[in-house]
Amino acid sequence: MKTMKKLGLAALLTGTLLVAGGASAQDHGGGHVPARQSWSFAGPFGTFDTAQLQRGFQVFREVCSNCHSMTKLNFRNLSQPGGPQFSEAQVKALAAEYKVQDGPNEDGKMFERNGRPSDAWPSPYPNAQAARAAIGAAPPDMSLLAKARSYSRGFPMFLVDAVIQYQEHGVDYIYALLNGYSKNDDPTWNDYMPGNHIAMAKPLSDGQVDYTDGSPKTSQQYARDVAAFLMWSAEPHLEQRKKTGFRVMAFLILLSSLLYFTKKKIWANVAH
Repeated sequence: MKTMKKLGLAALLTGTLLVAGGASAQDHGGGHVPARQSWSFAGPFGTFDTAQLQRGFQVFREVCSNCHSMTKLNFRNLSQPGGPQFSEAQVKALAAEYKVQDGPNEDGKMFERNGRPSDAWPSPYPNAQAARAAIGAAPPDMSLLAKARSYSRGFPMFLVDAVIQYQEHGVDYIYALLNGYSKNDDPTWNDYMPGNHIAMAKPLSDGQVDYTDGSPKTSQQYARDVAAFLMWSAEPHLEQRKKTGFRVMAFLILLSSLLYFTKKKIWANVAH
């Protein structure tokens, strides 16, 4: 009888998880669950596509940066290994195109100067209140957006995600959100936004950004490229972290093998 009760409770629990997981997988709190995408940086040996990051930066600069800040990005980061890898000369010229407030000077006054590679990326608004006054809402900072956004794929896939720490949740979500405007009569409707309404109107359209490397000039391609760039901005040391992790795992496997064979040799002639 006790065994039957235990089986019944287990079945009830499993059914509850399946129902809850199914609901989560379908609506994501009012929005669809993003589809898994294929990314060059996915998996234990994945790396960023330099050309894609350069295109993504172009989309960010020409479109996203008009409203969104990226306070943790410095101009010099754009030339570092593992990122867009612009040349130092390109970064210096890019920084000089922007005016940065500095000071105080000897008279105690703030002043403007041309940007330098060591400067942070300039925000479009001085503060959140100014952003709300200008556009009605304070857009989120994009520095860590790809790490801050996530979703549940429901039971049983959330167990898989928990084990392997699936790191592309945020970038999948950003890509889906940018392509989630499905109702022309409702510019605030987005299939992937919880509640299905978003303050941001559709930001991308075909032909909006002039790529020069032959890549498609479509909103889907723009969304994919800028999402990859945002993943890099949130994880600029991703490639190095993976290399370090691989070396650590290789060392641990080698160490375990040496310890195992040492143990066998020491205890080989000892009676058990």
